[in-house]
Amino acid sequence: MRIKKGDIVAVITGKSKPVRGKYNTGEVLKVMGDRVFVKGINIVTKHNRPSQANPDGGITHEEAPIHISNVAYLDPVTKKPTRIGYQIVDGKKVRVAKASGTIIDK
Repeated sequence: MRIKKGDIVAVITGKSKPVRGKYNTGEVLKVMGDRVFVKGINIVTKHNRPSQANPDGGITHEEAPIHISNVAYLDPVTKKPTRIGYQIVDGKKVRVAKASGTIIDK
């Protein structure tokens, strides 16, 4: 997987797509196969029944997963979405931002 937990990503298409060139960005909370949970993106309303853990029940808001193809890694140098490639540096495989060539993992 090219996108990992903790990466800052931009939503490039879908319900939270860019408006007037401004990207919705957030941190990846969890990766589940081909879907990702991004903090503050794709918020859904959940209606909860009363239980022992939550005696009052109520309405909560939480992130729902979005497809990994709808997000792109946010380049730390150019602050724009970019693709991720791989290079071998000192005998170790590292992720590299294609736009600026900066190394993502050390």
